[in-house]
Amino acid sequence: MDAITLIKVQHVEIDELFEQLKKARSDQKKRALFAELADKLVTHMTMEEQIFYPSIKARSIMDELLEANEEHLAIRRVLADLLDTPPSDPRFGAQVSVVSEQHEHHAHHEEEEGLFPKVLKLVSKDELDVLGGEMLSFYEQEVTKAPRRHLPEETEQAAAI
Repeated sequence: MDAITLIKVQHVEIDELFEQLKKARSDQKKRALFAELADKLVTHMTMEEQIFYPSIKARSIMDELLEANEEHLAIRRVLADLLDTPPSDPRFGAQVSVVSEQHEHHAHHEEEEGLFPKVLKLVSKDELDVLGGEMLSFYEQEVTKAPRRHLPEETEQAAAI
């Protein structure tokens, strides 16, 4: 799977988890869905920051990369707040809605408005295939390590590209 297809597939998976979380009724189910969502979202963002963005940064699209990175930081900050918010707290649903909207905006911007259309003009299909394999391997290894636990340490500044 090429890098852009992988990212798009993960965007859909994350959107589906947001929908499940919004519909969940029990606090236990909400907490379990949030843990899964946070781990997948953090791993997805880290994968982009550590592999995808650096591999394309010399391709004259730095403005889009910097904006995407700042969007990741904003998402991390709300996720970090959610770590400390019990599902029974009325703010939990509001925070989930905020991070869901941030993710939706970020995914739309990457896919439709800025980054991906430019990447497709600058990077060959073969390069995207190789990059996708590397990204998928990284994702599969990291998502099982409960990366949400490190969110509080990742909210000061955007990741370096």
